[in-house]
Amino acid sequence: MVMDVLKDILLELGISEELITEKALVHKDLQLDSTETVEVSLGLKRRLGVNVKIESRQELTLSQICDMVTQAMTATAN
Repeated sequence: MVMDVLKDILLELGISEELITEKALVHKDLQLDSTETVEVSLGLKRRLGVNVKIESRQELTLSQICDMVTQAMTATAN
């Protein structure tokens, strides 16, 4: 579910669908800049109601971002 939402956000940013995999690195593989990482964070907040900060200096995979979102959703539910 989270990966589907993340994928939709990335597609809206113009990222090619074949690049969007769980192992894809946000900066190295997807070439997201700081503005785009903020857009991803805002998209996740709007669609899932969670705050996830993606640092511009931090290289994360999409799987790691999904884990962060899931943890934030669990914390919000408790």
